[in-house]
Amino acid sequence: MCGRFIITDTAPDLAAMFDAPHEGENLPEPSWNIKPTEQILIVVESAKSGSVVRRLESARWSLVPSFSTELALGYPTFNARAETAAEKATFRASVASGRALIPATGYFEWHTVGTEKTPYFVHSDDGLPLAFAGLYSWWRNPVLAADDPARWVLTATILTTDADGPLRGLHDRMPVVLPEECWDQWLDPHTVGDQALVDAAVDASREPSAALRFHQVAPVTGNGPELIEPVGARTGG
Repeated sequence: MCGRFIITDTAPDLAAMFDAPHEGENLPEPSWNIKPTEQILIVVESAKSGSVVRRLESARWSLVPSFSTELALGYPTFNARAETAAEKATFRASVASGRALIPATGYFEWHTVGTEKTPYFVHSDDGLPLAFAGLYSWWRNPVLAADDPARWVLTATILTTDADGPLRGLHDRMPVVLPEECWDQWLDPHTVGDQALVDAAVDASREPSAALRFHQVAPVTGNGPELIEPVGARTGG
């Protein structure tokens, strides 16, 4: 968790919703089945020439720390445990100065009983996009020339925490969902992040997380709006 999520809003709509006046290049289209290592939309802030700029960018979903010599790591980094993110070498620098919001219409979770896994779709109660607390990192490809624009790869991860309320019955982990009043502080590039900041984000996520709803869906294959329809809602053609 969280290993699959969806975003059905367009980049311009999300830029307006998150008050991000700058939109990056090659932003991904809406998708109902986003997988790790695919491109996702993230909201970040940077301080340039004394002013703070909020941007909507495309990032590879699986964070790669700047010290890595390879883009493909030997361990999964599409999620980061909130409880230990500030102390782990992979995520520590990003907690300090590489925090992001990751827009999501909702996410898939699989409830496991024995060997049987049943998929569910988790979403807000009002249908509006969620803002997952995330981290980002720029990775430089050491084999590409210094003037090659492809040498820099923006990567990101979603913070997770212990599941709370009814969601605990689905899975023991869930993404950290930040309420709007916490967005500015989380993104602020002038704030040096630490474990206390992450813990505060987790605490703030409890209220919006309690409002999440979920329903069972059919096996998650392909990519289309039918993936989030409740089981039994589909009709034959």
